[in-house]
Amino acid sequence: MALLRLDNVSLAYGHLPLLAHVDFQIERGERVCLVGRNGAGKSTLFRVITGAALPDEGEIWRQETLGIGHLEQEVPADTEETVFEVVAGGLGELGALLSEYHQATHQAGVAEPSSLARLAELQARIESLDGWNIGRKVETVLTRLGLPPEERLAGCSGGIRRQVMLARALVSEPDLLLLDEPTNHLDIAAITWLEKFLLAGRGTLIFITHDRTFLKRLATRIVDLDRGRLTSFPGDFDHYLQKKEELLEIEARAAARFDKKLAEEEAWIRRGIKARRTRNEGRVRALQAMRQARSGRIEALGKARFGIDAGALSGKLVADLRRVSFGYGDRPVIRDLSTAILRGDRVGIIGPNGCGKTTLLKLVLGEIAPAEGQVVRGTRLEIAYFDQQRGRLDFEKTVRENMSDSDYIAVKGRRRHVVGYLKDFLFPPERIDSPVKALSGGERNRLLLAKIFTRSVNMMVLDEPTNDLDVDTLELLEDLLADYEGTLLLVSHDRTFLDNVVTSTLVFEEDGRVGEYVGGYEDWERYRQQIAAGRAEPAKRAGPLATAHAVPPENKPAAGNRRLSYKEQRELEALPGKIERLEAEQAELHAALSDAGFHLQPRDKIAAALERLEEITRELETSYARWQFLEGR
Repeated sequence: MALLRLDNVSLAYGHLPLLAHVDFQIERGERVCLVGRNGAGKSTLFRVITGAALPDEGEIWRQETLGIGHLEQEVPADTEETVFEVVAGGLGELGALLSEYHQATHQAGVAEPSSLARLAELQARIESLDGWNIGRKVETVLTRLGLPPEERLAGCSGGIRRQVMLARALVSEPDLLLLDEPTNHLDIAAITWLEKFLLAGRGTLIFITHDRTFLKRLATRIVDLDRGRLTSFPGDFDHYLQKKEELLEIEARAAARFDKKLAEEEAWIRRGIKARRTRNEGRVRALQAMRQARSGRIEALGKARFGIDAGALSGKLVADLRRVSFGYGDRPVIRDLSTAILRGDRVGIIGPNGCGKTTLLKLVLGEIAPAEGQVVRGTRLEIAYFDQQRGRLDFEKTVRENMSDSDYIAVKGRRRHVVGYLKDFLFPPERIDSPVKALSGGERNRLLLAKIFTRSVNMMVLDEPTNDLDVDTLELLEDLLADYEGTLLLVSHDRTFLDNVVTSTLVFEEDGRVGEYVGGYEDWERYRQQIAAGRAEPAKRAGPLATAHAVPPENKPAAGNRRLSYKEQRELEALPGKIERLEAEQAELHAALSDAGFHLQPRDKIAAALERLEEITRELETSYARWQFLEGR
């Protein structure tokens, strides 16, 4: 059953049509991903759906009593309310009651008779609304997103504020939930939880995201917004990419045929007065219509075009961290970390928000000194730092002024006009003189990339570069970084981006420990699951044995009373030799994996080595279990 329908809806700001005679319908239970380039109008479409923006023409039908929740990209304004109060506010009257109860139980004088009476009133009213179960949901969402319930929103960063508004949207359980880039500022654990939360929900969802893993796991349908037109693509993301490419090719061929015909007609009209004879008036009118159609055509947005100049080679050693520790007060952030980063390494850094990923980057860059240990930096390093807060941009200056004080810049030894260079990063000429504070998040990211890529650098340090980038720009950046010959340090919560770019990972674990692993995010996740399975497996095997031993001898014969068969005896004798060979091969593989040059091999060789290591681990577990079983007999 349809919850919402848009019929022939159009909306334009100035000369730019964001929505052009759009038809759209969403059914109950769908999870629709809205995709499109930065600036295509995706957030505007959300505002039209909620009624915050009115279309120039067309009709919008909403099911009666339809409840809509909306997470916007904009950061909410300051308020003295606590995080708990803001999140609970999404529940209406119940939220106000829960907030008052929460506040009353956390303030002095709660034992006063008047306070106790008010608490009793609140408890009774909350119980009548089945509020305790819903209240626990508020606390669960706050915990999963790592939000401080007593913190006042006015004192929170922009990233925390967006997470608060996400929590508010989730707990309200609307009929239709609109999420605009919900994974921004979330760490991988929170993103994974959000995926499971939304998959388990019964509501209807429309979301915008650049996180391809999130998209693939959630979307039941993909809707593309391109030059004001909406096109629906049932199926998965890979199917969408294929069909979208086919449509663009068909469109390009049709445009080429049209342009060829128009050129022929223009040549004909220029041949002279004969074209204006009566018998040719129809042809002249047709030409005028073709001219009008050509002038009204909106060209497909071009792809970003940029490259990275790796410059001169650095020394072989880029950074050597020797038993490095660092903390803030009594809280250890990094404890006893030893690792070497060599020229050409592409290292991903993974961990929850606030664990110390940016701190680790600053230690490597020499911006802060370790509390213990030593950081030795290599020679001939030319470093570009893409910081999470975009501090390299002056928000009061224009796009042009952030790039250069003149109209020209030097790129890879060539002199280029700043306007032409910024076109490669999808900045139209009319946007060049806009202040940076007026740019969207994606535009600010592209500007910072443009600023970085004017330099020749042999080491790139990227702290969350993927936020707000559209998928096309993201994939181009991936390709460039995969081919980059310098050294790369990357902090990201984008799992697909990590898998496509890095060849090893530093993972923040408990109590300031940092583990080092070969491969990207999926490789680390697979290894972590194996470790968890390896720890759980002995317990599972021990269960039946313990149960059998608990049975009295008179009721169940002991397994050890039966002699081994000839075949089992030979198997038992062969097992120690088999285990020894497997352990030797395992040691050789571990030594190879720890070698600095291992990740420089072709990817298929790296994958084969990792796969063989997994096989050996499984074989050893099976062999040890079998040996223990036969020995016990």
